[in-house]
Amino acid sequence: MRPAVRVAAAVIAVVTSVHAFMWLALREETQAPAVPDRFQSMSFAPYARDANPDKGEGTTEEQIRKDVDAVAPYTHAIRTYASTGGLEMVPRVAAEKGLKVTVGAWLDENEDRNKREVANAVDAAKKNSNVIGIVVGNESILRAERTPEQLINTIREVKREVNVPVTTGETWDVWLDHPELASAVDYIAAHILPYWEGVPASQVVERSIEIYDRLRAAYPGKRIVIAEFGWPSAGYNRDAAVPGEDIQAKVIRTFAARADALGIDYNLIEAFDAPWKSFEGSVGQYWGMLDANRHLKFPLSGPLTPATYSATAAIALLLGIAFSLPLFRFARLTVPQAAVMSAAANLVGYWIATVTDHWLTHYVVGGNKVTFVISLVLLVPLVIVMMYRVEELATIAFGQSPRRLLRGSHPMPARTPKVSIHIPAYKEPPEMLKQTLDGVARLDWPNLECIVIINNTPDPAFWEPIQEHCKLLGDRFKFLNLPKIEGFKAGALRVAMEHTAPDAEIIGIIDADYVVSQDWLRDLVPVFEDPTVGIVQAPQDHREPQATLLHEAMNTEYAGFFDIGMVQRNEHDAIVVHGTMCLMRRAAMMEAGDWSSDTICEDTDLGLSIIELGWKSHYTNKRYGWGLLPDDFASFKKQRHRWAYGGMQIVKKHWRRMLPGHTRLTNAQRREFTIGWVSWLGSESVGALVAILSLLWVPFVLGFGIAVPQRILTVPIIFCFGIYVLHFCALYRLRVATTPLRMIGAAVAAMAVQFTVAKAVYDGFRYKDLAFARTAKGSWLAGAARAFPALPEAIVGGGLMLSAIGLRVTNWHHVTEIDLFAFALAVQSLPFVAAAVIGWLEGSTYNNIATWIGLRNRVTALLPVRGERAPAVTD
Repeated sequence: MRPAVRVAAAVIAVVTSVHAFMWLALREETQAPAVPDRFQSMSFAPYARDANPDKGEGTTEEQIRKDVDAVAPYTHAIRTYASTGGLEMVPRVAAEKGLKVTVGAWLDENEDRNKREVANAVDAAKKNSNVIGIVVGNESILRAERTPEQLINTIREVKREVNVPVTTGETWDVWLDHPELASAVDYIAAHILPYWEGVPASQVVERSIEIYDRLRAAYPGKRIVIAEFGWPSAGYNRDAAVPGEDIQAKVIRTFAARADALGIDYNLIEAFDAPWKSFEGSVGQYWGMLDANRHLKFPLSGPLTPATYSATAAIALLLGIAFSLPLFRFARLTVPQAAVMSAAANLVGYWIATVTDHWLTHYVVGGNKVTFVISLVLLVPLVIVMMYRVEELATIAFGQSPRRLLRGSHPMPARTPKVSIHIPAYKEPPEMLKQTLDGVARLDWPNLECIVIINNTPDPAFWEPIQEHCKLLGDRFKFLNLPKIEGFKAGALRVAMEHTAPDAEIIGIIDADYVVSQDWLRDLVPVFEDPTVGIVQAPQDHREPQATLLHEAMNTEYAGFFDIGMVQRNEHDAIVVHGTMCLMRRAAMMEAGDWSSDTICEDTDLGLSIIELGWKSHYTNKRYGWGLLPDDFASFKKQRHRWAYGGMQIVKKHWRRMLPGHTRLTNAQRREFTIGWVSWLGSESVGALVAILSLLWVPFVLGFGIAVPQRILTVPIIFCFGIYVLHFCALYRLRVATTPLRMIGAAVAAMAVQFTVAKAVYDGFRYKDLAFARTAKGSWLAGAARAFPALPEAIVGGGLMLSAIGLRVTNWHHVTEIDLFAFALAVQSLPFVAAAVIGWLEGSTYNNIATWIGLRNRVTALLPVRGERAPAVTD
């Protein structure tokens, strides 16, 4: 057995054991008084699970009979709220099971219906001896649908018709505010629901009895019934009131025991969960003693434990093991590296298990179902990316050093193969291109040629100076002027291949703005002594004569790709070829079909085609060339859009070759390319889409208090962002030679192009071929008027941030789901805000490094120093 296999097996066993222990340790067992017989009464709404009485849907005698059978073992009586829509049959059916009934007559602003309600309630009381009372109206005064005078008149009319007690149902404070109402009824039917008052579950029973005593004191001698008491088993919190399965059971059982002991008459709300009550936010559906399938939600005696806890734990553990199995594919594995990856796998298993439990134990209906499904679909790529980043972080921080990375020079071979350097140029500043040619002329390699291809540049001012400069540099430099060539950069490079010397074996590609190091070819061409090597790639780096904060940020952001991602991909021979500082074997290029114009990232496309044919690629992170950074943020975004759009073209062209049996790619290579595409194109586009959808959801949260369940969307978004920050900061500190401030700038720059990448992905689906957009470099457009480069990002980012603030400020009852949603909105706003900040910064004096040096000098001058004053900072 390989050492890595033993490490993987041992770590998975240990992490799984720890995971199981945590489930066991966190399993709560709650004690509560037993219900010795049955509850006194339950609110009874006999509607099928998929019915919606709020839309006028009624019930049937068959449904009533089934529901009476369901509640009969657990209650002595039931209370209805209406006497139409089939509910007028409830007293007759309930009598068959010996249940008492308090009949309700619903009152609202529909006077015709009110008359039918009252008439049916009176008729039920006259015909059914098990009717023990009539409740005329339910919270009609609280909803301002009836005045006290109107309600009292109706109550008096009913009392004249029946011989059973008549009352109305109102919240306890309404009874205290309207003593005239108390005088008109036979008994007080008070609704006491401490949840809506934000009372902690531990204080609910005492609070309810205290209110009962206040009513007794206010109306001595009057019979008082707690006509509604309950607690939800799920949903959002309201201040300190937190719903929960075991919490509901403990509250209900404790209250029932205390009420029986004190002789308090009560009715529990309610018999069944009501899936249609989504208008009460995420809590309205879960007040039942029985769920919507008519199963008792908790035992009436004995200890209380979550019903699905063990099943959820088992699913989480099994998924954690399943997601940890990829550890066995590692040829080299350390214990800390495996532990981090297995822990992340178990965390994802836990999340999926809890999401599954939520789906099975909650009522995901209507629009909530659409939101739930969309949230899960969008989160899948984010979770994949999170796992990929954890793997990369664990490998770099705790794994072994890279083995395939080219380091330093290689021995000069006895034979020096001819290298042909190709430099395509389109409207490039001549002085900049001359520097590039001079760098090639200084290369320490005895056998080379250089072909300069000026394409689609009719202005002689761009190409005549280059033609003359090539003549000065000698016969090794060939000048080609192609005033009208199709296929963009790839078309120019195809023509260059036609003019390449027949004996040239290696093709080198550099951009027109790159000044190469003298030892580039001397160090890397010897790698091609291995006849299976097709590509040797060196990183890009940059020079910038006018340093600004934006340019510092862009340069450091680029460095992360070349020092982190490319190094790791190289370990699996799955590098991303970029069209400068690249050496390719001519034979490999020809076998792959030469440069293709069907993507605007012809370099990555050709490199992938070469790798797909089985040629090896190698990478070094040593800098051998330095180019120019994009002139401004708009150019930076244009470049990133081109890369991402070209990436989408490559995905559409090559995705079938990622399938087993369709290519010579290894499993590791397919995995790296596939997850790399998902990580870059998928996560950025999904992140932007989720942010916009979250913004569109804000009105529903503000207007109806409906937030996406925290474990489904908000917590994963926040967690994935935390992983992103940890991954970015840790790997930059470990791999990139930079300072903390530059690292922060790189993070801002990386976030600022999220929307740009998302738009490129969208354009990749919408457009087949977009034109190649040149990146402005070398300040050749300096002085041109530019519009604000981040207006869409500023609008979306401002909307997200203002929404987050608005939700937080208006969250009067401190609902945790809403606070988390607001925090998620703030997190999602950061990429958009970053783009807006950069857009503002580049037009201000604060983008100039000299401004910050001057500020630091002034601050230094004001600070007291020991001895002589410190010199001003000038560099």
